[in-house]
Amino acid sequence: MKIAVLGGGPAGLYFAISMKLRDSGHDITLYERNRADDTFGWGVVLSDETMSNFGGNDPVSEKAIRDSFAYWDDVKTVRGDEQMTSGGHGFCGIGRKKMLLLLQDRARDLGVRLEFQAELSPERIAGLKDEFDLVVAADGLNSRTRAIYQDRFQPQTELGRNHFVWLGTRQKFDDAFTFIFERTEHGWIWAHAYQFDDDTATFIVECGPETYRAFGFDTLSQQDSVALCETIFARHLGGHPLMTNAGHIRGSAWIRFPRVTCENWYFDNVVLLGDASATAHFSIGSGTKLGMESAIALADQLHSGKPLAQALQRYQDDRKLQVMRVTSAARNSTQWFEEIDRHLDLDLMQFTYALLTRSQRISHENLRLRDPDWLAAAERWFQAQAGSNSTRRPMFAPFALRDMVLANRIVVSPMAQYKAQDGMPTDWHFVHYAERAKGGAGLVFTEMLCVSPDGRITPGCPCIGPDQVPAWRRLTEFVHAETPARICAQIGHAGRKGATRLAWEGMDKPLEQGGWPLISASAIPLAPGNAVPRAMDPGDMDRVCAQFVEATQAADAAGFDMIEMHAAHGYLLASFISPVTNRRTDDYGGSLDNRMRFPLRVFAAMRAAWPAAKPMTVRISAHDWMGDDGVTPDEAVRIAAMLRDAGADAINVSSGQTDKAEQPVYGRMFQVPFADRVRNEVGLPTLVAGNIYEADHVNSILMAGRADLVLLARPHLADPYWTLHAAVDLGDADQDWPKPYEGGRRQALTLAERARTPA
Repeated sequence: MKIAVLGGGPAGLYFAISMKLRDSGHDITLYERNRADDTFGWGVVLSDETMSNFGGNDPVSEKAIRDSFAYWDDVKTVRGDEQMTSGGHGFCGIGRKKMLLLLQDRARDLGVRLEFQAELSPERIAGLKDEFDLVVAADGLNSRTRAIYQDRFQPQTELGRNHFVWLGTRQKFDDAFTFIFERTEHGWIWAHAYQFDDDTATFIVECGPETYRAFGFDTLSQQDSVALCETIFARHLGGHPLMTNAGHIRGSAWIRFPRVTCENWYFDNVVLLGDASATAHFSIGSGTKLGMESAIALADQLHSGKPLAQALQRYQDDRKLQVMRVTSAARNSTQWFEEIDRHLDLDLMQFTYALLTRSQRISHENLRLRDPDWLAAAERWFQAQAGSNSTRRPMFAPFALRDMVLANRIVVSPMAQYKAQDGMPTDWHFVHYAERAKGGAGLVFTEMLCVSPDGRITPGCPCIGPDQVPAWRRLTEFVHAETPARICAQIGHAGRKGATRLAWEGMDKPLEQGGWPLISASAIPLAPGNAVPRAMDPGDMDRVCAQFVEATQAADAAGFDMIEMHAAHGYLLASFISPVTNRRTDDYGGSLDNRMRFPLRVFAAMRAAWPAAKPMTVRISAHDWMGDDGVTPDEAVRIAAMLRDAGADAINVSSGQTDKAEQPVYGRMFQVPFADRVRNEVGLPTLVAGNIYEADHVNSILMAGRADLVLLARPHLADPYWTLHAAVDLGDADQDWPKPYEGGRRQALTLAERARTPA
């Protein structure tokens, strides 16, 4: 095969090497617009795992690179006068120039032609496309090939919020990958520093846009900008200057990171590789890794025996998914640094944990494998903050709201059962909730208990009022007598989402007969075909507010430990909060203050009717997933602050389900960033749910200070005893089980220990 490789970075060189190793008869020419020894980066970071993968592909180049590595095992966090070190991370660094020269030598030895200072105009690239069997565009972040054929590749570029500059220094930072955070008169500014050869380290300086402009980095010359960075970080540089190798660039060389994605990675005989196809933020150090691993994958597909088009399609299908996983982690890391201000006041232990786990690629138990002593110290710290001297994991730390004390941080999320009869709970509800209380969770939520028959979602939804008190009291008395769990009544009104069928008969579909009149903030139906609600008038508001108060009093009489006002997911109170569902022109519509007027009125009335010793929370939708037309995370912070000022003890942070036109972005723990913002910007405890299904997820969220209680829904449907079983899986022998189940506990622990013991 006659192949042209455009771009002489690590990805392009390693692809040429990989192809020659598979068939030395390939005719490969690599074109690079710069000189052989030009490079505008400093160091490249690779993990031990990545190097092992390279060793399986080409042991010769792997050894040459490994022999030139600077190794470190530790990550050090320096914040002002504090510092902390965590070990076991296993990274290595090499100078970008050194790596390129090694790969160039290997490519030449294998017979690859290298043409440097090759100017590749659009006409030349089109000519190469006709002349060669395959054109591999490894021409980097600013890929000219991608730009020429953008209608075929369909690229998208999203600029990061923060500004950064890539520098170097002779201060080696040879003991750890070091993050340095400095508070200045213009805000926080930080550095990512790591050694990459015997006497040089990379030193990337980063800050938010406000700090960037306040320092004047946007107007300073490159020399003055570097000098200012030297002053800011002087006490960490040991008298060494900072150096730039971007003298060819006009201005200060500060940039914002461009996150590049492409809908298509190939067309005809042209294929993108490395940063040309997708970029990963430097804070996870995976750009070179991704490019070189993609080079291996592309070479493998081209040697699979498939026709070229099929090989390229398979390469795109397989590799795009793998790259997306890394770039998603990179986005998490990017976002963490872009929102770092709310984390910088955390205790250094929690801040360091959050820093280490920011991308979600490093989990709680993975940290234990890396540095068990450090993680054990972190867990002791977390327990101490909770008033405990335990050494158990964060999920087993107690938590208090007012006079209610929870045995642990696991919560059974509200989940509609659709098994009520005429608003009355049945034996199904008793068994369902009692089993989950027996299962070890610290707190059990009921499904939304409706304040009136015409406030129900479906005919199968239960109510809370004087008539239902005996049935709910039977449940709470059992929970309190037989389990350590506490139980919360979530109280709400369906609004425009009412009079619909049971879930398994058609979610959100209107009742065919036997419906009831609906009310909402505005006369907007849930969907075409659903009933149009009546926009509430002052009389409706008085009546509904009284119903919420009566429901609150009933919840107290029934013995619930906590109540939650449901103001999320497009139900009645949420319909006032979201501009998607609130089109009113009176004092209850328009501005956020107006839209919050009725929900705050209901909250105040409920709080006044609820005992002062018992906590009350509110569930909100922190994101309508409707762009700027709906509630956004920024606005959710303001909503939470209003509820805090009104007396809410915590915010249950959810999202979506406001309108059928929503476009949610799902993923593991996808609502945690919203809870993180509310908790650390508003200063109020948060509860969070959303694709959380492992103990590791729970412990990571809690330990990083992103939420205080974690709700699991589907896992508790599949396993009422999720908490007990999670403790067994973690080797935690301190978890109490119901006394009649003690034999099961002993057997479970024995079997788990046997499974962990090597044969």
